[in-house]
Amino acid sequence: MTFASEGRLVRCGRGLTVFGGLVLLWWLLTLSGVPAFLLPTPGAVLQALWQGKDYLAWHGLITATEVLCGLGLGVILGAALALCMMFSPRLQRWVMPLVLTSQAIPVFALAPLLVLWFGFGMSAKVTMAVLVIFFPMVSAFFDGLRRVNNDYLNLARTMGASRWALLRHVRLMAALPAFASGLRMAAAVAPIGAIIGEWVGSAEGLGYVMLNANARMQTDVCFAALFILVLMTVLLWTAVDALMRRLIAWQPET
Repeated sequence: MTFASEGRLVRCGRGLTVFGGLVLLWWLLTLSGVPAFLLPTPGAVLQALWQGKDYLAWHGLITATEVLCGLGLGVILGAALALCMMFSPRLQRWVMPLVLTSQAIPVFALAPLLVLWFGFGMSAKVTMAVLVIFFPMVSAFFDGLRRVNNDYLNLARTMGASRWALLRHVRLMAALPAFASGLRMAAAVAPIGAIIGEWVGSAEGLGYVMLNANARMQTDVCFAALFILVLMTVLLWTAVDALMRRLIAWQPET
Protein backbone atom coordinates (compact mmCIF):
# COMPACT_ATOMS: atom_id res chain seq x y z
CA MET A 1 0.00 0.00 0.00
CA THR A 2 1.39 3.36 -1.00
CA PHE A 3 1.74 6.29 1.38
CA ALA A 4 -0.95 8.25 -0.51
CA SER A 5 -3.42 5.34 -0.32
CA GLU A 6 -2.72 4.92 3.38
CA GLY A 7 -3.30 8.64 3.91
CA ARG A 8 -6.66 8.46 2.12
CA LEU A 9 -7.71 5.50 4.27
CA VAL A 10 -6.73 7.37 7.43
CA ARG A 11 -8.74 10.43 6.36
CA CYS A 12 -11.72 8.26 5.44
CA GLY A 13 -11.56 6.42 8.75
CA ARG A 14 -11.30 9.69 10.65
CA GLY A 15 -14.33 11.08 8.84
CA LEU A 16 -16.39 7.94 9.51
CA THR A 17 -15.40 8.05 13.18
CA VAL A 18 -16.51 11.67 13.52
CA PHE A 19 -19.77 10.91 11.70
CA GLY A 20 -20.43 7.89 13.92
CA GLY A 21 -19.76 9.97 17.03
CA LEU A 22 -22.22 12.63 15.91
CA VAL A 23 -24.91 10.02 15.21
CA LEU A 24 -24.31 8.47 18.63
CA LEU A 25 -24.64 11.87 20.31
CA TRP A 26 -27.80 12.52 18.30
CA TRP A 27 -29.28 9.18 19.41
CA LEU A 28 -28.43 9.89 23.05
CA LEU A 29 -30.16 13.26 22.84
CA THR A 30 -33.34 11.61 21.56
CA LEU A 31 -33.29 9.34 24.64
CA SER A 32 -33.44 12.38 26.92
CA GLY A 33 -37.11 12.97 26.18
CA VAL A 34 -36.87 15.49 23.36
CA PRO A 35 -40.15 15.43 21.36
CA ALA A 36 -39.91 13.71 17.98
CA PHE A 37 -41.23 16.79 16.16
CA LEU A 38 -38.21 18.72 17.46
CA LEU A 39 -35.54 16.05 17.06
CA PRO A 40 -36.41 12.78 15.31
CA THR A 41 -34.41 9.65 16.00
CA PRO A 42 -31.76 8.47 13.51
CA GLY A 43 -34.00 5.48 12.79
CA ALA A 44 -36.92 7.74 11.88
CA VAL A 45 -34.72 9.71 9.50
CA LEU A 46 -33.47 6.50 7.86
CA GLN A 47 -37.06 5.38 7.45
CA ALA A 48 -37.98 8.74 5.87
CA LEU A 49 -35.00 8.39 3.52
CA TRP A 50 -36.11 4.92 2.43
CA GLN A 51 -39.80 5.66 2.09
CA GLY A 52 -39.24 8.88 0.17
CA LYS A 53 -36.18 7.79 -1.80
CA ASP A 54 -37.70 8.55 -5.21
CA TYR A 55 -39.13 11.88 -4.07
CA LEU A 56 -35.89 12.95 -2.37
CA ALA A 57 -33.73 11.68 -5.25
CA TRP A 58 -35.64 13.81 -7.77
CA HIS A 59 -35.40 16.99 -5.70
CA GLY A 60 -31.78 16.20 -4.84
CA LEU A 61 -31.01 15.96 -8.56
CA ILE A 62 -32.54 19.41 -9.09
CA THR A 63 -30.41 20.92 -6.33
CA ALA A 64 -27.27 19.13 -7.57
CA THR A 65 -27.84 20.53 -11.06
CA GLU A 66 -28.20 24.05 -9.67
CA VAL A 67 -25.05 23.66 -7.58
CA LEU A 68 -22.93 22.28 -10.44
CA CYS A 69 -24.12 24.95 -12.88
CA GLY A 70 -23.49 27.69 -10.33
CA LEU A 71 -20.07 26.28 -9.46
CA GLY A 72 -18.98 26.00 -13.09
CA LEU A 73 -20.24 29.45 -14.05
CA GLY A 74 -18.86 31.06 -10.90
CA VAL A 75 -15.41 29.53 -11.40
CA ILE A 76 -15.27 30.66 -15.04
CA LEU A 77 -16.41 34.22 -14.26
CA GLY A 78 -14.23 34.52 -11.18
CA ALA A 79 -11.10 33.24 -12.93
CA ALA A 80 -11.76 35.47 -15.95
CA LEU A 81 -12.15 38.58 -13.79
CA ALA A 82 -8.99 37.74 -11.84
CA LEU A 83 -7.04 37.43 -15.11
CA CYS A 84 -8.46 40.73 -16.40
CA MET A 85 -7.47 42.51 -13.19
CA MET A 86 -4.00 40.98 -13.45
CA PHE A 87 -3.52 42.45 -16.92
CA SER A 88 -5.15 45.80 -16.12
CA PRO A 89 -4.32 47.45 -12.77
CA ARG A 90 -6.74 50.24 -13.65
CA LEU A 91 -9.56 47.71 -14.01
CA GLN A 92 -8.57 46.25 -10.65
CA ARG A 93 -8.85 49.63 -8.93
CA TRP A 94 -12.36 50.10 -10.32
CA VAL A 95 -13.73 46.56 -10.05
CA MET A 96 -12.32 45.26 -6.74
CA PRO A 97 -14.40 47.71 -4.61
CA LEU A 98 -17.52 46.48 -6.43
CA VAL A 99 -16.58 42.86 -5.73
CA LEU A 100 -16.05 43.67 -2.05
CA THR A 101 -19.35 45.54 -1.92
CA SER A 102 -21.18 42.53 -3.34
CA GLN A 103 -20.01 40.52 -0.32
CA ALA A 104 -21.20 43.18 2.13
CA ILE A 105 -24.80 42.68 0.99
CA PRO A 106 -26.46 39.71 2.76
CA VAL A 107 -27.42 37.00 0.30
CA PHE A 108 -30.83 36.68 1.94
CA ALA A 109 -31.49 40.29 0.93
CA LEU A 110 -30.60 39.55 -2.70
CA ALA A 111 -32.52 36.28 -3.01
CA PRO A 112 -36.03 37.82 -3.27
CA LEU A 113 -34.79 40.24 -5.92
CA LEU A 114 -33.23 37.45 -7.95
CA VAL A 115 -36.45 35.45 -7.80
CA LEU A 116 -38.35 38.56 -8.90
CA TRP A 117 -35.96 39.20 -11.80
CA PHE A 118 -35.33 35.61 -12.96
CA GLY A 119 -38.52 33.89 -11.85
CA PHE A 120 -39.02 30.69 -9.86
CA GLY A 121 -36.97 28.53 -12.22
CA MET A 122 -33.39 27.37 -12.02
CA SER A 123 -31.84 30.65 -13.19
CA ALA A 124 -32.34 32.44 -9.86
CA LYS A 125 -30.79 29.56 -7.88
CA VAL A 126 -27.80 29.28 -10.20
CA THR A 127 -27.26 33.05 -9.99
CA MET A 128 -27.41 32.88 -6.20
CA ALA A 129 -24.80 30.10 -6.15
CA VAL A 130 -22.58 32.17 -8.46
CA LEU A 131 -22.83 35.17 -6.15
CA VAL A 132 -21.86 33.08 -3.14
CA ILE A 133 -18.72 31.57 -4.72
CA PHE A 134 -17.70 34.48 -6.94
CA PHE A 135 -15.72 36.42 -4.32
CA PRO A 136 -13.70 33.43 -2.99
CA MET A 137 -12.68 32.51 -6.52
CA VAL A 138 -11.73 36.04 -7.58
CA SER A 139 -9.88 36.77 -4.35
CA ALA A 140 -7.92 33.50 -4.18
CA PHE A 141 -6.97 33.33 -7.86
CA PHE A 142 -6.04 37.00 -8.15
CA ASP A 143 -3.93 36.77 -5.01
CA GLY A 144 -2.11 33.78 -6.48
CA LEU A 145 -1.52 35.53 -9.81
CA ARG A 146 0.07 38.59 -8.27
CA ARG A 147 2.19 36.79 -5.66
CA VAL A 148 4.60 35.20 -8.11
CA ASN A 149 8.30 35.02 -7.33
CA ASN A 150 9.93 37.89 -9.23
CA ASP A 151 13.01 35.75 -9.86
CA TYR A 152 10.92 33.39 -11.99
CA LEU A 153 9.48 36.32 -13.94
CA ASN A 154 12.87 37.94 -14.48
CA LEU A 155 14.37 34.64 -15.64
CA ALA A 156 11.55 34.13 -18.13
CA ARG A 157 11.93 37.69 -19.45
CA THR A 158 15.67 37.16 -19.82
CA MET A 159 14.92 34.11 -21.96
CA GLY A 160 12.69 36.25 -24.19
CA ALA A 161 9.30 35.06 -22.96
CA SER A 162 6.33 37.02 -24.25
CA ARG A 163 3.57 38.36 -22.03
CA TRP A 164 1.37 35.40 -22.96
CA ALA A 165 4.19 32.94 -22.22
CA LEU A 166 4.77 34.58 -18.83
CA LEU A 167 1.10 34.17 -18.00
CA ARG A 168 0.83 30.59 -19.25
CA HIS A 169 4.09 29.11 -18.00
CA VAL A 170 4.89 31.20 -14.92
CA ARG A 171 1.93 33.07 -13.43
CA LEU A 172 -0.73 30.42 -14.01
CA MET A 173 1.47 27.60 -12.75
CA ALA A 174 2.42 29.58 -9.65
CA ALA A 175 -1.22 30.55 -9.03
CA LEU A 176 -2.62 27.01 -9.31
CA PRO A 177 -2.34 26.28 -5.54
CA ALA A 178 -4.27 29.47 -4.76
CA PHE A 179 -6.80 28.62 -7.46
CA ALA A 180 -7.21 25.17 -5.93
CA SER A 181 -7.85 26.68 -2.49
CA GLY A 182 -10.50 29.00 -3.93
CA LEU A 183 -12.14 26.14 -5.83
CA ARG A 184 -12.29 23.96 -2.71
CA MET A 185 -13.92 26.79 -0.79
CA ALA A 186 -16.34 27.39 -3.66
CA ALA A 187 -17.32 23.71 -3.70
CA ALA A 188 -18.09 23.85 0.02
CA VAL A 189 -20.27 26.98 -0.11
CA ALA A 190 -21.95 26.61 -3.53
CA PRO A 191 -24.87 24.56 -2.10
CA ILE A 192 -25.62 27.43 0.31
CA GLY A 193 -26.55 29.75 -2.54
CA ALA A 194 -28.77 27.18 -4.24
CA ILE A 195 -30.60 26.31 -1.02
CA ILE A 196 -31.18 29.98 -0.12
CA GLY A 197 -32.68 30.53 -3.56
CA GLU A 198 -34.96 27.52 -3.10
CA TRP A 199 -36.05 28.75 0.32
CA VAL A 200 -37.09 32.13 -1.07
CA GLY A 201 -39.08 30.84 -4.02
CA SER A 202 -39.15 27.40 -5.61
CA ALA A 203 -41.40 24.43 -6.27
CA GLU A 204 -38.59 21.87 -6.42
CA GLY A 205 -35.22 21.11 -4.88
CA LEU A 206 -34.07 20.10 -1.40
CA GLY A 207 -34.70 23.60 -0.05
CA TYR A 208 -38.33 23.32 -1.12
CA VAL A 209 -38.54 19.87 0.51
CA MET A 210 -37.24 21.30 3.79
CA LEU A 211 -39.70 24.19 3.81
CA ASN A 212 -42.62 21.95 2.89
CA ALA A 213 -41.70 19.35 5.52
CA ASN A 214 -41.16 22.01 8.18
CA ALA A 215 -44.60 23.51 7.52
CA ARG A 216 -46.16 20.05 8.00
CA MET A 217 -44.09 19.29 11.13
CA GLN A 218 -42.39 16.41 9.27
CA THR A 219 -39.03 16.89 10.94
CA ASP A 220 -37.79 13.47 9.88
CA VAL A 221 -38.24 14.39 6.20
CA CYS A 222 -36.51 17.72 6.82
CA PHE A 223 -33.54 15.90 8.37
CA ALA A 224 -33.51 13.42 5.48
CA ALA A 225 -33.26 16.26 2.96
CA LEU A 226 -30.55 17.89 5.08
CA PHE A 227 -28.61 14.62 5.16
CA ILE A 228 -28.72 14.39 1.35
CA LEU A 229 -27.52 18.00 1.09
CA VAL A 230 -24.59 17.34 3.44
CA LEU A 231 -23.67 14.17 1.57
CA MET A 232 -23.84 16.05 -1.73
CA THR A 233 -21.56 18.79 -0.41
CA VAL A 234 -19.01 16.31 0.98
CA LEU A 235 -18.91 14.35 -2.28
CA LEU A 236 -18.52 17.53 -4.33
CA TRP A 237 -15.71 18.80 -2.12
CA THR A 238 -14.00 15.40 -2.20
CA ALA A 239 -14.18 15.26 -6.00
CA VAL A 240 -12.80 18.78 -6.35
CA ASP A 241 -10.05 18.06 -3.84
CA ALA A 242 -9.02 14.88 -5.68
CA LEU A 243 -8.98 16.74 -9.01
CA MET A 244 -6.86 19.56 -7.58
CA ARG A 245 -4.43 17.11 -6.01
CA ARG A 246 -3.86 15.59 -9.44
CA LEU A 247 -3.59 18.99 -11.10
CA ILE A 248 -0.96 20.27 -8.67
CA ALA A 249 0.69 16.96 -7.79
CA TRP A 250 4.05 18.72 -7.95
CA GLN A 251 3.20 20.86 -4.93
CA PRO A 252 4.57 19.30 -1.73
CA GLU A 253 2.17 18.79 1.18
CA THR A 254 3.35 19.37 4.70
